[in-house]
Amino acid sequence: MSKKLYVGNLSYDTTETQIRDLFAGVGEVASVTLITDRETGRAKGFGFVEMNSDEHAQDAIKRFNGYQLDNRALTVNEARPREERSGGGGGGGSYGGGNNRSNNRY
Repeated sequence: MSKKLYVGNLSYDTTETQIRDLFAGVGEVASVTLITDRETGRAKGFGFVEMNSDEHAQDAIKRFNGYQLDNRALTVNEARPREERSGGGGGGGSYGGGNNRSNNRY
């Protein structure tokens, strides 16, 4: 069974090919996805690597968490499932004052 890993603290210049080649050193890589800003297309400095086995994923965490790539220490750990976003926009509420008129009644 494959295991998805979070890879953070990437240089904005790091490529998917570099990450694939690096992680292939511990086992078969199913996929590599670097996250980019939707509007600008610029890299956000993190991504995900899917390894083909749990064993290879654990080896990759041990080997590459703290590993120096492009003068940056990588953060590598198991990816957490994406949290569901509630539909319908931001919610109200004033936390600690702000400019909410209902807090300023006489």
